[in-house]
Amino acid sequence: MTQSNHRQSDYPIHPVFLDRWSPRSFTGESMDKASLMTILEAAHWAPSASNYQPWRFVYALKGDAHWDGLLGLLAESNQVWARSASALVMIFSDTLNRKDDGSEPQPFRSHSFDAGAAWAMLALQAFHSGYFAHAMGGVNFERALEVLVVPPGYRAEAAVAIGKLGDPALLPEQLQGREVPNGRKPLSAVAFEGSFPKA
Repeated sequence: MTQSNHRQSDYPIHPVFLDRWSPRSFTGESMDKASLMTILEAAHWAPSASNYQPWRFVYALKGDAHWDGLLGLLAESNQVWARSASALVMIFSDTLNRKDDGSEPQPFRSHSFDAGAAWAMLALQAFHSGYFAHAMGGVNFERALEVLVVPPGYRAEAAVAIGKLGDPALLPEQLQGREVPNGRKPLSAVAFEGSFPKA
């Protein structure tokens, strides 16, 4: 087992998996574009089926011309804290396999799975770079497709706030108590040998 960041795994793992978590409190400080590009560079090296790389990222840095547009796509409950992040990223996946030979695009089954792999790489690189990343499902996804001029066939997957860890006291009172690294179910509750357990 491994213990770190007030967490404990059932089996020995690298501490980075326990030390990474998804806070809501950020300092609000600015991030240089090169730092964000390093995080996205790592994300785009994620594995994908047939190396298709279906993920796409739309980003904004705090204070730039695109920031308010991306922030406005988040649910109000997420805007409350995400406005103190240093960067926002919307993750999309291409639902179609668009071959270079000009043939008709075909459904691409693993698009969301592969985009999730990219998110994991993003979160780990952010942590390695001294930042934290928090993914959100509370997004107006339909509006995001329109506002961000997303081509047909792409799915909006999630939004991500990235920033330096801030004091929980910066959050609204109802969120302060939740600002701790959470645990996980026992591995035995999610990993089964041979088949799912019988009911």
